[in-house]
This record gives sequence, structure tokens and C-alpha cells, in this order.
Amino acid sequence: MIKIGDQVETIDDAIKGTVIKVAQEDITILTEDDFEMSFHPRELVVTGNSMAGTHVSFESVARAKNEKESSKPKKNVRIKPKERVQPAMEVDLHIHKLVNSTKQLSNYDMLTIQLDTAKRQLDFAIKKRIQRIVFIHGIGDGVLRAELEYLFKRYDNLKFYDADFQKYGRGATEVYIFQNKTP
Repeated sequence: MIKIGDQVETIDDAIKGTVIKVAQEDITILTEDDFEMSFHPRELVVTGNSMAGTHVSFESVARAKNEKESSKPKKNVRIKPKERVQPAMEVDLHIHKLVNSTKQLSNYDMLTIQLDTAKRQLDFAIKKRIQRIVFIHGIGDGVLRAELEYLFKRYDNLKFYDADFQKYGRGATEVYIFQNKTP
């Protein structure tokens, strides 16, 4: 039984994190890279906290993976065309989403935190071969947006443009990452 606070790892991918939400058929984790991701309970193996002192062996991971594969439905799930083009990742750069308190931070400190977060998430997406990211920066005075554009121009393998106006208004930029054919 997976509980909030458990350290978990996915069976199919090298994703580790902490459980932050448990629903009946949906477990939400906060990854080591500060992403929230949802999984089916059969896709996860508890590696810490509630099972403190218990060792997770290769056999238990293999058993869990076999159980998952045997319980998979054998039908193809059709992805609607609209869902195919949806961004795989959203990064909210509003400062109140990144830090608990801004009382001791100067504007420079806040901008630095936001840019570091953007660079870290962009590098993560490139490493994990995620093709589309939306950076939500808000409207404001346009300083963060200008700095983000400067950051994006330093990468050869991406293009950026205003994100979907209906969903984000003018306060978001979408980045498309060109994937190399060779790993």
C-alpha cells in the first residue's frame, strides 16, 4: 500500500520521487527534478519511508514488472489528434510557486531563481527527450520574458514562440525542442 511521503521509483523508467497525492487508481509523485507526475499504483515500487529498513531487491522489482505487464489491457488506445499536439510539460515560473517567501529576496535574486529553474527544466526536457515545454512567466514588465528569450537563443536545437493564447493569454512561451535522430 503506497502512502503519502513514501519514496518510490517507476518500474519502466528511471524516475524516482516522493508520493504527494494518493487517489484510488492514480498516485502523484514529486520527482527529484521537481516535476509532478501521475502513475498507476502498479507502475511504482516503494523504496523508502513507510518501508524503512526493508530492502527492495531485484527480484521484487522484476516480480512487480511482470505483474504490471500481465495485467495490461491488450487493446490499442487511440490518441486524439488534439491530444497529440498538447505540450508534454508546463513550468510555472511565478516566484510564489518556486519559493515559500520572497521577503528576503531582491528582484535580482527572484529573477535568478526563475532563470535557474527555467534552465534546469529545459535541460531536463532535453535529456528526457520531451519535445514541447510551456514556460508560464506572466505579463509583468517583460523582464523575465526577455531573459528567457536570451536563454533560449543560446540553444541550437530549439525554437520558441508565444504559447496558446486561449489557454495562457500573453504570459507564456512555448519551446519546441528538435530531437536528434541519434541518441
